[in-house]
Amino acid sequence: MKKKFFLLFTFLLLTNISLFAKNPNILIINSYHRGFEWSDKIINGMEKVFYGTKINANVLYMDSKRIASTKYYKELKELYLVQLEKSKYDLVVAIDKFAYEFVLQNYKELFTTEPVYFIGIEQYSKQEVQKYNLEDKVSGLLERRAIEEMTTYIYKMIPKLEKLYIINDGSKNGDDSDPFITNAIENLHKDIKIEYIRESTIDDLTKKFSVYKKNEAIFFIRFYNDKYGELYKNSEIATMIDNCKIPVFSTDTLFINKGSVGGKLVDINSLGKSAGDDILNILNKKLKTPFTRIHEDYDFIFDYNKCKEFGIKPELLKVKFTYINAPKSFFEKYRKFIDTVFVVSPFLVLLILGLIHNLFLRIQKSKISQQRIQLDKILLNAIDSPIVWQDNYGNIVEYNTKFKEFMGFLSKCKKTTFSECMQYYKNIPIKQTLEPFFDESLGENQLVIKDNKGKERSYLINQENYVEDIYQTRGTVTVLTDITKEKQAIKERAKNQEFIIQQSKLAEIGEIFSSIAHQWKSPLVEIATIAQEQLYNKEGEIDEVNSKYVNDIMFQVKYMTETINSFQKFIMPSTKKSIFDISESVHEMLEIIRHNMKYNYITVKVEVKPNTNLMILGYKNELMQTLLNIVNNAKDAIIKLKSKEDSRKGVININIENIDNLVQIEIQDNGGGIPQKHINKVFNPYFTTKKNGHGIGLYMAKVIIEDKMGGKIKASNANDGAILTIQLETYNENTSFRG
Repeated sequence: MKKKFFLLFTFLLLTNISLFAKNPNILIINSYHRGFEWSDKIINGMEKVFYGTKINANVLYMDSKRIASTKYYKELKELYLVQLEKSKYDLVVAIDKFAYEFVLQNYKELFTTEPVYFIGIEQYSKQEVQKYNLEDKVSGLLERRAIEEMTTYIYKMIPKLEKLYIINDGSKNGDDSDPFITNAIENLHKDIKIEYIRESTIDDLTKKFSVYKKNEAIFFIRFYNDKYGELYKNSEIATMIDNCKIPVFSTDTLFINKGSVGGKLVDINSLGKSAGDDILNILNKKLKTPFTRIHEDYDFIFDYNKCKEFGIKPELLKVKFTYINAPKSFFEKYRKFIDTVFVVSPFLVLLILGLIHNLFLRIQKSKISQQRIQLDKILLNAIDSPIVWQDNYGNIVEYNTKFKEFMGFLSKCKKTTFSECMQYYKNIPIKQTLEPFFDESLGENQLVIKDNKGKERSYLINQENYVEDIYQTRGTVTVLTDITKEKQAIKERAKNQEFIIQQSKLAEIGEIFSSIAHQWKSPLVEIATIAQEQLYNKEGEIDEVNSKYVNDIMFQVKYMTETINSFQKFIMPSTKKSIFDISESVHEMLEIIRHNMKYNYITVKVEVKPNTNLMILGYKNELMQTLLNIVNNAKDAIIKLKSKEDSRKGVININIENIDNLVQIEIQDNGGGIPQKHINKVFNPYFTTKKNGHGIGLYMAKVIIEDKMGGKIKASNANDGAILTIQLETYNENTSFRG
């Protein structure tokens, strides 16, 4: 029974403790603003100690560097009264002099029984604490800079020192440091001139120390406020220190690696950690209050680059020091490697012996391989096609002489991919065409390339994957077979075949039309005879009543006979070249289709520029057939457009002029033009946009103009229609023809 009661009592006691226990709360009053590096580093040091504990820390920033008037502190007190009204803290921490004095002066209004802990002040006065009856509540850590020791150390490192500048601003913190500085000056070697600077500006200091002066140095304590009360950022101070042309020594770690040579330094982070340890011990009742102690944790730290720049030797101090920015020794740089070598050296010896044996065997096999490689190279170079082979990563392994000739370079291309190799290649058209074939393995394909002169060549590309059995390497072999001549022959055959077919069709049409014309001429003669008989009466006199009608019939018979004769001559192919007037040929062609144009309300205008040489040597009938096809195409386009736009009038303009030694025939219509997607296809065999059409007309025009008569023909668009342009060489005694 007693045992059970004891267990129950223990449980209730532990429960009670857990119910009433609370996390400790501390209030940190920072003299400065957030971002002020010195106080931020102290808070950072304390937070590292608090990490992992249950301490709740609330930070208030006074911003006393920028505002330090009595009115401001009075309003700040009123603000804190509102903020802290419902808060209860286990400890109040004051960072630096402004916060410390503010807490002492306003303790009774802001707090009740909370203990006070200060950090960062350099001088502690019992009388000041007693003045506010807080001697049993105030504890703290004094920051003591090594001012007097540093003046001695500077003299030791610069034995011929003639002048020392000491920089300390006019702030309250500067006033705290002033007695220590004064004492150091009194104890310094009497031959050294001292210039103690408390009132200046960053610009003045930068200008003052912008010139190197031998045997002079600067001892920098602080300089946050200038003589006008302006606050400087740490970055501005660091820039000023770094720009000084004489060495600058400091007392804390804020400006090391920012221009300061270094010295016996207070580590600000370490100061914050020491304060954090004190606070933790106070809250855990491990440290009795009140107490004050001096932070005496210093580090000798020097910037190697700055020491080297000014010829300063910290070794003269005969103390243990640390260099920053010091170059690493060979052993430090390769320490891990050296340790590894010692561990694996026995294995390396065995490995080397094995490699030597393997190398011996490889040399023997290499001789045989070299013979095979040489034979393979001779065989590959004897092949009349360009050959290149790549590994499975796309890198070029080797190529034969024909491929080298084909590319015209490749001195830098082995062991690189074809894309990388192409950066050295200046023939852009070939480069753009070839790249896709060598970036990945492709099957058999054809390739048409142009060289820099615009000459086309056709190749058959065949790629095959290979696997090498001994080392299991993979890759691709590419063979380029030149099929230019074969393709040209096929093209010529197809062109000739089309031309022969068309010529055959025209010949058949000519024969048929000749037969029809022969049959039509007899009825026309009979019609003329009958009409003439009607012209005379029975007595043989002229019948004046029928005379007019007979004359009309005779005119039409004559016209039909001439038309049949003209068309019969037109439809028959020319067998040889003749000299003819291009303008006459155009008018003869238009006469054939004059009625067709008239009945479709299409106006055909022919304009010949003055002084134009219209004589050409060529095939007159074929040229007229070409012009007839083009004009008929224009007529069809206008009729098709008119079916949609009834108000539109059809116009075909034929302009003839000389350009250099050429006669140019330009045929322009207002039939809406050629669709842009078709403009490059209109001269292809059998291409047409007409239903049930074969599209041979413009192809044959191209064959006749370019192949038979050595001219040029091209298609383009104007604003509202198409333009067909024909250029032929004019005839003179010195003319040479390609047709």
